[in-house]
Amino acid sequence: MSEIKDRIIFHIDINHCFAQIEEMMNPELRNVAMCVGGDEKSRSGIVLARNLKAKEYGVQTAETLRDAKKKCPHLVVVTPHSDLYMYYTSKVKDIYREYTDKVESYGADEAWIDVTESYHLFGKPYDLAYEMQRRVLEEYGLTVSVGVSWNKVFAKLGSDLIKPSGMTIITRSNYKEIVWPLPVSELLYVGKQTTPKLNALGIYTIGDLATSSVKKLEKHFGVKGLQMWEFANGIEEGDVDYSGVMPAPKSIGNSTTPPHDINTNHQAKIIFRHLADSVASRLHDEKMKGFTISISLRDIQLVTITRQKRISKATNNSTEILKTAMMLLEENYTFNIPLRSIGISVSNLIDNPEFEQISIFENTKESNQKQAIIDDTIDKLRDKFGYNVIKRASAVMDKDTENFDAKRRNVLYPGRKKDYDVD
Repeated sequence: MSEIKDRIIFHIDINHCFAQIEEMMNPELRNVAMCVGGDEKSRSGIVLARNLKAKEYGVQTAETLRDAKKKCPHLVVVTPHSDLYMYYTSKVKDIYREYTDKVESYGADEAWIDVTESYHLFGKPYDLAYEMQRRVLEEYGLTVSVGVSWNKVFAKLGSDLIKPSGMTIITRSNYKEIVWPLPVSELLYVGKQTTPKLNALGIYTIGDLATSSVKKLEKHFGVKGLQMWEFANGIEEGDVDYSGVMPAPKSIGNSTTPPHDINTNHQAKIIFRHLADSVASRLHDEKMKGFTISISLRDIQLVTITRQKRISKATNNSTEILKTAMMLLEENYTFNIPLRSIGISVSNLIDNPEFEQISIFENTKESNQKQAIIDDTIDKLRDKFGYNVIKRASAVMDKDTENFDAKRRNVLYPGRKKDYDVD
């Protein structure tokens, strides 16, 4: 019986992607501390990406421009050019697809590439990684960092270790020396909330996690505890999705930072109405419904809380989404501190059935059908004539947000990528 060989997986990350594309288009920006950021006057002023000179001042992605400018008063802020970023990142991934059809996007700027079955057509696997890196630089003027390993988790970790334009090869013979000394927060899916919990158990490095008791981890973290232990030990067999195949979203949601602080339930409801319409419309587009409705609240001190409720019957009804969101808000927030931004998402998704079972105790079928017709009509009118062709009465009560098209601006799919960071 022939021995099963390890897979050969690359993870390639475009360094400080959005900022680097701006530098490529305008080389003078390489000589100054620069970031790509939103409009501070409209309160969407956060750092989306920063170049290396801004990084030297401690500027970080996702922080407010106000805080970034405290660290670097002469910071140059460039308005985002989303279409440009999508164009170049797709062109870069087209290079990867010349070598294999197994290319899985991880956000706009990153991708896993499985070359197990194709690398022999182009030479040695590590030489192929260098060739991809070289071509992206020569053809599009962008540097990328590459991680090479036998699994997706270590490949991703490897691409993060040496930037810009680095390459790290992690094998079964060297992973304990390279991976295990790293902070446990460097491991994929170990986020800001999980890290202090692991630290409290005396787990500070990936090696600590790898050598911990599985029973202990499962006791504190459930199934996720086993998954973290497996990842730390390089046990990961997830396939790299084929090019052009997008997995179904795990959740669909929108969030926004309005032009003013949110001080009351009434003000929040006006914004939530826009977001609920958008989420319902997206669910209709995907032909899906969801059982769990969640809200996210971020106050002016940048503290975020999330709350969720599982409903008895899956929905894509905008009114029901809004009703549940408001219930969660009223039960969990007092507005002692004003809110800066809010969001709604729907998860635990299922395909929207053509026929659905109705409750014998509730007379909801007729009202649900009416609301579905209203939602569908609004969607069709806006798709054909533009967002402002029809408005909810509640929308005109806030002139600052009256024309906010939540579906086509600031759309998030939280399940597609966790802790998204363009650097």
